[in-house]
Amino acid sequence: MIIDLRSDTITKPTKGMLDAMLSAKVGDDVYKEDPTVNALEERIAKMFGKKSALFFPTGSMANQAAIKLHTNPGEQVICDKYAHIYNYEGGGASFNSGVSCKLIDGHRGMFAAKQVVESINPPDFYHSPLTSLVAVENTTNKGGGACWDFEEIKKIRTVCDDHDLGYHLDGARLWNALVNTNETALQFGEVFDTISVCLSKGLGCPIGSVLVGDEDIMKGAIRIRKIFGGGMRQVGYLAAAGLYALDHHIDRLKQDHNKAKEIGEVLRSLAQIKTVEPIETNIIIFELNADVNETAFLQNLAKNNIHIIGMGGGKLRIVTHLDYTDTMHEKLLSILTNL
Repeated sequence: MIIDLRSDTITKPTKGMLDAMLSAKVGDDVYKEDPTVNALEERIAKMFGKKSALFFPTGSMANQAAIKLHTNPGEQVICDKYAHIYNYEGGGASFNSGVSCKLIDGHRGMFAAKQVVESINPPDFYHSPLTSLVAVENTTNKGGGACWDFEEIKKIRTVCDDHDLGYHLDGARLWNALVNTNETALQFGEVFDTISVCLSKGLGCPIGSVLVGDEDIMKGAIRIRKIFGGGMRQVGYLAAAGLYALDHHIDRLKQDHNKAKEIGEVLRSLAQIKTVEPIETNIIIFELNADVNETAFLQNLAKNNIHIIGMGGGKLRIVTHLDYTDTMHEKLLSILTNL
């Protein structure tokens, strides 16, 4: 039995999802003639109360398209120092859009409205980049699956309105946040100009993300997707997986969250572990004691067919997911307890 907890992206489609994919009605999506893609886009747009949605092959491409839509070359995006768009998208913001990032030193990937105000460059000071966009990530990956305080999100919206800034949500794991906080997609749609949501993380799809947004800003989205090489043909087979996941895989995220918290309790009891960050959703980030060799620790787990990853800076990450079964969970807890 191999227990792979490196990410929630390693899942395989369930039988029900495969059946939905095989029976999908498809067409050429470049011509917007794929009925299943159109149905997925319409459904997610409606969930968030937006007029427009567009299917992308990856979350990074969806985020990069959003940045491109909100900015012009030479401008600046405000985000947290842990932000995915800064750390894990290959420098795409600078390469694709010609923008720089003003990094906020937040808490677990989250920041306050006051910090946004302090990060805005004076618009009439032509020596500094023009601030044009604020980007938020919920849940936060490097922050250990933390969920934003929605009241703070609304305060940042006010700041964006006051300073004529765009407001983008990297919602790669927003489904986890919605389940954990009981907030709704509609609430987030009312606050943000654009939102990217991932189907291939917590929801278990083989591929796909969707960008939703206000009609005026989304007018150029399909052109940007084309420029980025994201135009696809009979992609309804993949969109069908997304529709199936929306029906069957959202509520079950609670199971992933509960298992993550149980893993965290065991980790906190181990002498080798220095700290375990607070666990809200499906991500566990922990740090080893200084006298514990990280490579040896990972190798020891690998010998027991358990795979996790190091995040750098002495931190390790475990992510629970759809393919992590109850049997695997019991085995993992037992092995951790007896390390």
